[in-house]
Amino acid sequence: MNRRQFTGVVSALSLAVMLAACGDKAPPAPKKVDAPSVPKPPEAMTVKIGSASPLTGPQAHIGIDIRNGVQLAIEDANNANVQIGGRPVKFEMVAEDDEANPTKATTVAQKLVDAKVAGVVGHFNSGASIPASKIYADGGIPQISPSSTNPDYTLKGYKTTFRVVAHDGQQGPTLGRFALDKLKAKNIAVIDDSTAYGQGLADNFEATVKAGGAKVVAREHTTDKDTDFKAILTRIKGRNPDLIMFGGIDPQAGPMKKQMAELGIKAQFIGGDGMQTPNFIKLAGDAAEGAMASIPGLPKETMPGGKEFLAKYKAKFNAEVELFAPMGYDAVMVFIEAMKRAGSADPAKYLPEIGKTSYNGVIGPIAFDEKGDLKNGPITIYVVKGGKWDALETVSPGAAPAAEVQPEAKADAPKDAAKK
Repeated sequence: MNRRQFTGVVSALSLAVMLAACGDKAPPAPKKVDAPSVPKPPEAMTVKIGSASPLTGPQAHIGIDIRNGVQLAIEDANNANVQIGGRPVKFEMVAEDDEANPTKATTVAQKLVDAKVAGVVGHFNSGASIPASKIYADGGIPQISPSSTNPDYTLKGYKTTFRVVAHDGQQGPTLGRFALDKLKAKNIAVIDDSTAYGQGLADNFEATVKAGGAKVVAREHTTDKDTDFKAILTRIKGRNPDLIMFGGIDPQAGPMKKQMAELGIKAQFIGGDGMQTPNFIKLAGDAAEGAMASIPGLPKETMPGGKEFLAKYKAKFNAEVELFAPMGYDAVMVFIEAMKRAGSADPAKYLPEIGKTSYNGVIGPIAFDEKGDLKNGPITIYVVKGGKWDALETVSPGAAPAAEVQPEAKADAPKDAAKK
């Protein structure tokens, strides 16, 4: 074998070894492809809604009624899987007992502010709502009262203050016009319970009937703790009124009407929403028959969402609606709708949206004026007939009052006299 042949053999062998080596080598592993990332769902946030009303004492039946309305609204919102700013929300109620006491109301208000509630439904009583409103305003927490009717409540200028009922600058004159036009009353006695609510309602009523030519033969004052009115009623009896008007709540109105019958006073008896309750009929007994009272709002059965709400309330609590549960329910929904529009439950961010509210609630259309008062709130007059309250007439929304006064809350009123 010559040199050239030898070189060729070596080259061939080398090539064979290289090919064999290549054949034994494993193919490169495929590149690892990461699975597409799945975004985590947004974390749910908890939003607290405060409820402030009397849960103990003689007015507890009305305060619990409001709290129950708030509870129903929160349950319905949670069942509807509400989202705010793209995040699911769980609403929680924080209920506090203000005992219908102005001093306790401010303590409760501060407690709710410290608990970082996003809004407060309350209070029932004007005498509680008025002092508490400053606490909420200082804390930047929106407050919607379902029931406070003293005009002064929204005259403080706080941007956080709203209500979903007509006020006494509307209710008092409505009662007065009814007394003049329908009852043809000429000689009228007026009694109030020395509270922001009772005095305010009575003042507006008195101004209206005087302007209409009736004579106010007596103006008497009691308190929200009294239950014996025979001395007052005896004085009034001697003035021969054909109508007695009472500004106060059912724990006083019921016994008052019963004692009128015991004293043989034949005058008709009329009051405001504080006495338009089943409890008034219970306390007055047979003497309740023929008593009349006004209440802001439509009759419950004819409210746009009334029948459904009444049935839901009965099923949940095995009780009838007392007074303001529908208003408490709608107040919560006003908060939630404002939060949804703002995309935030932060009070500083959603508060401006409350003033822009245009919401069709259980009670009907809800919108606020520049003071935070309900626009065009209707008022209904009731009479006790056959042991129950029957609607007599509803004043059309926007009806102008014949006379109107807007009293300040009385600084010298009893500190625990905190009626609506």
